[in-house]
Amino acid sequence: MGDEPLAIAIDSAPDEESRRIRCRLCGRALTGTESRRTGLGPSCDAKLHPPGPDIRTRRHEVEQDPLPGT
Repeated sequence: MGDEPLAIAIDSAPDEESRRIRCRLCGRALTGTESRRTGLGPSCDAKLHPPGPDIRTRRHEVEQDPLPGT
């Protein structure tokens, strides 16, 4: 081993490409904070976790006999 110091670039920033976080499903670069936290883009997250049904859309009219005595 020589007496030369190791060359370390202190002022060099990491590549922009290496800092990008990509979607786990489609591989696109994620930009939003929530997307980066979950690892999924908005469209891929919607595919994996669809919203629940709206209760108001499930209501329907039921035919019912009148109550006796009315």
